[in-house]
Amino acid sequence: MSRYLFLSLCLFLPLAQAAAEAPPNDAHDLAYSLGASLGERLRNEVPDLQIQALVEGLKAAYQGKPLALKSERIEQLLAQHEAQISEQSARSQIETALENERRFLDQEKAKPGVRQLADGILLTELAPGSGNKASPNGSVQVRYTGRLPDGTVFDQTQQPQWFRLDSVIAGWRIALAQMPTGARWRLVIPSEQAYGTEGAGDLIAPYTPLVFDIELLGVAG
Repeated sequence: MSRYLFLSLCLFLPLAQAAAEAPPNDAHDLAYSLGASLGERLRNEVPDLQIQALVEGLKAAYQGKPLALKSERIEQLLAQHEAQISEQSARSQIETALENERRFLDQEKAKPGVRQLADGILLTELAPGSGNKASPNGSVQVRYTGRLPDGTVFDQTQQPQWFRLDSVIAGWRIALAQMPTGARWRLVIPSEQAYGTEGAGDLIAPYTPLVFDIELLGVAG
């Protein structure tokens, strides 16, 4: 039995148990309610479903009669349907994430004092700097806090840290190469310049823009 069908049956089980325990005079209404509940779910998942074929399969299986399709064919069709549902769900999640990112970046771009760097990175200068800038293959010493769009802190330095520019996300490389030592910037980095379509473990979901408060303390190399 496919996982999709198994989950559907698990959701249906409490109602089925209730039907077995129902008084005789409620049996019809409860059976109807079971059908209505199943129908609502199927309407959303399979809007073009052939109801008569559904009833025929349900009736034959419920009564333990021979089925019109071989078990292999049934499993194949259910697996294809499950894959289609999964694909549609994944596509919907991506579309929602991209729309949320677009809305967030538009809101950030409209804030006072924000200017845009290459590749859509947004910069707000919190404190000026007058020191040297890092070379593309150099190292930087920074103090920083990283946040998700909702303000959740996902990373934060307790002590200043050194990083090679070729080892950090693209958004950092682009911004820090333009940042004078001593400056403190607020960066909003689009997901494409952060962790992109893959995200980063359980901390950062795919298509998530990131917000960094970065202070550049020193450069080397």
